[in-house]
Amino acid sequence: MIRTYLLYAIISLMGWTTFAQNQVEKTYSLAECITIALENNLDIKSAAIQANSAKVNHQQSKAELLPSINGNFNLGVNTGRSIDPFTNDFINQELTFSNAGLSINATVFNGFRLINTTKQNRLNRKASEMELEATKQDITLRVTLGYLQVLNSKAILELAEARLKVTQQQLKIQEDFYKNESGNPADYTDILGQVASDETNIVIARNSWNSARLNLMQLLNVKDMIALDTKDFMLAIKAYDLSADTVYQDAVQNWITFKAGELRVEAAKKGVSIAKAQFTPTVSVFGGVNTNYSSAAQTFTAVGSSIVETGDFITLDGQNLSVLSEETNFDAQRIGFRDQLDNNLNTVIGLSVQVPFFNGLRAKNNVRLEKNRVDESIVALERTHVDIKNTITQVHFDMTTAYLRYKSFQKQVEAFQESFRVNEIRFNNGISNFLNYITSKNNLENAKANLINAQYEYLLRVKILEYYRGNFG
Repeated sequence: MIRTYLLYAIISLMGWTTFAQNQVEKTYSLAECITIALENNLDIKSAAIQANSAKVNHQQSKAELLPSINGNFNLGVNTGRSIDPFTNDFINQELTFSNAGLSINATVFNGFRLINTTKQNRLNRKASEMELEATKQDITLRVTLGYLQVLNSKAILELAEARLKVTQQQLKIQEDFYKNESGNPADYTDILGQVASDETNIVIARNSWNSARLNLMQLLNVKDMIALDTKDFMLAIKAYDLSADTVYQDAVQNWITFKAGELRVEAAKKGVSIAKAQFTPTVSVFGGVNTNYSSAAQTFTAVGSSIVETGDFITLDGQNLSVLSEETNFDAQRIGFRDQLDNNLNTVIGLSVQVPFFNGLRAKNNVRLEKNRVDESIVALERTHVDIKNTITQVHFDMTTAYLRYKSFQKQVEAFQESFRVNEIRFNNGISNFLNYITSKNNLENAKANLINAQYEYLLRVKILEYYRGNFG
């Protein structure tokens, strides 16, 4: 039985270990990282909410063009002195009353305010939708740059680890010389110091790598660190053949932020037309149907007559005689709720005209404010053009410099590789000293690090330029 439990425990542990390894080994390509960011990034979610609000505003402005129809109904009990809504007489009794009505109101003309508001909200809706797409494109670029930064820092880390490995191999050689009391003892201690230096470089490189991964993780809005799948990620380096002015002209034609800014300008101009509508009369038509009910309402039906004394008298032959009168008798019956609603039904229809004569200069000042908003939107668009043009010029300059540095470091690496090969052979054979060896080694490793940095710096700048051109792949 114990063996059975032990076997189950081993199988479960193996299964858990396999699952844990699969979790750790899960890697993500650039396309998968972009997909995750588009689903999780908070900036995109915020822009989507704003776009949805703009959509609701547009739909509401269209609904404002329709007539408004409203119904009302109330039922209550009144005690004490009141007015009978059926007879308009004063009564002093408990009264149950009810009113019902249906009204309709439609604006015929108000200086095209409603129409222009609808057009303005439609432009704002399109601008918000474009700004949402611009946010997605911006996140795509930032994820791509973050992805490249992770690759760059990873390459630097691998280079630092390879450097330590070479130094450790050299340490083993010098340790044998040191134990055999041959060669220069200082070379062994110098190598020990170089090992410590290389280990420190690994710590620094690993910290940079983790920082780059953390930045990418924040862009993706995920909780756990992720590993990158780079097997299909090509880092081809070729000269970028477009000028900064060409990139800017493409950006003017294709970059969605410019288009969104232009829509904001058009929407602001519609705001001026809306404000001007305050100077024009408002014409509307209205109509309504109303009825009411009163518990005091009654109908009276004749049911015969009777002779009653009037209270007056006449004197005949010295004798007072009462004056009699024939009076019709009536039977009172309450009028039913439905019958009263039918009997008391009334309708109304009319035309309303409101003419603004003076409103404390509010309309005039509103027009001025809206014109200021137009100017602000135009300045904002112009500022965007200037900022982007300057950014493209600077990025293009940095890209060209990075490419030249990359080409230069390629030659430098080739030269230092040969120099290190020669110095390593000479040092291992005791012909050269440690200073020459370590100088040659550091020159090569630094050149390799500079080459990697120049390579990724160039790729980053190219990605940014293509982003402004409208290429987000």
